[in-house]
Amino acid sequence: MSSAPSSSGYDRIAIVTGADSGIGRATAVALAEHGFNVGITFHSDQRGAEETAREVRGHGRAAAVRRHDLTDPEKAAAVVDELAAELGGLGVLVNNAGTGSSEPLLEMGFDRWRSVLAVDLDGPFLCAQRAARHMIAAGRGGRIVNVTSVHEEYPRVGAGPYCAAKGGLRMLSRVLALELSPYGITVNTVAPGEIATPMTGQEDERPQPGSRPGYPIDRPGDAREVAGAVAFLAGHSASYITGASLFVDGGLTLMGPQAAGALPAGDWRQG
Repeated sequence: MSSAPSSSGYDRIAIVTGADSGIGRATAVALAEHGFNVGITFHSDQRGAEETAREVRGHGRAAAVRRHDLTDPEKAAAVVDELAAELGGLGVLVNNAGTGSSEPLLEMGFDRWRSVLAVDLDGPFLCAQRAARHMIAAGRGGRIVNVTSVHEEYPRVGAGPYCAAKGGLRMLSRVLALELSPYGITVNTVAPGEIATPMTGQEDERPQPGSRPGYPIDRPGDAREVAGAVAFLAGHSASYITGASLFVDGGLTLMGPQAAGALPAGDWRQG
């Protein structure tokens, strides 16, 4: 086993999955601002992915785009190899692509259960495996950041496979952090709360203060606020952080995500 390389030498090349909109797009742009060339994946919105690539190039960085269908995670993971080859290396992987569900477990078919886990857990595992092999072969360390959710820790009615996958991804990240630490590769999770993106039906809208009275910071988050946390964990300043979960939730988990969203007013603040 090799000794840990310097934390300052990893390739300034990143792959961000699901970067056609929302948190993925904001993360790709933030990494470009920090000097990274960026590989961008998408499932169905090629136009969105190309717009992300245009923004990355607008910051003077290279961008490459690939379709990435994580319902077939073994095939999809090969995109990591393709993007690393096109961009000339790989120093950072951000597993951001994901999907969800909104039906009770007792009404859910096994195919639906498995499809969510394939995208939200199997896919990140296989992509991280491919990425880590590139990083180890290069011998310069690296960063893996897995975007989970507050539901990596807290349950939600109707989101059984999503919660199971995100909780599994948290523990997977911790095991990877142990196994990859000798190679100078850190592995962490970023756990967003409600973020104003297409995935939450808000189409990248600007969050409105006062719109979520049950949240300590009484609004949804902005995708760029999550991207800033990812960029921090992908950067040199986070070289001594691994196996950690960084919650970017406006204090939502202080309240309990299920109950906080149901509170109609901010009277709870009075004690």
